[in-house]
Amino acid sequence: MIESLPADVAEVLAAVLNANNPVHVALRRQVPHLSVRARCTCGCGTAYFELDTSEVEPAPTNPGTVVAAEAQLVTEAGECPGEVLVFTQGGYLAWLEVCSWSDDIEVTLAAASHWLQARS
Repeated sequence: MIESLPADVAEVLAAVLNANNPVHVALRRQVPHLSVRARCTCGCGTAYFELDTSEVEPAPTNPGTVVAAEAQLVTEAGECPGEVLVFTQGGYLAWLEVCSWSDDIEVTLAAASHWLQARS
């Protein structure tokens, strides 16, 4: 089942895709054509995308799977409990991964969105 792009996914993509980076600008143009194909079942918020590639141009990345954007997550207390990675395949957005490095701090997409917005 494909669901449209949820607000939490859109917010995190907007926060990690830098408007001054040409690759990120090309990926931002793909976001309106993006939907979520599946989400990780552990609760982390990792989302796998569906994209109609006939509607958008590929970003200028390497041809394989590429980490196109990454952002370390920093809490209000200055701790770094994880990161967010944006993956592309062939220049197209493929998935957004939420990684946790902490056993003490729950790292979810909602938490990532909060921490990313707090630092901007």
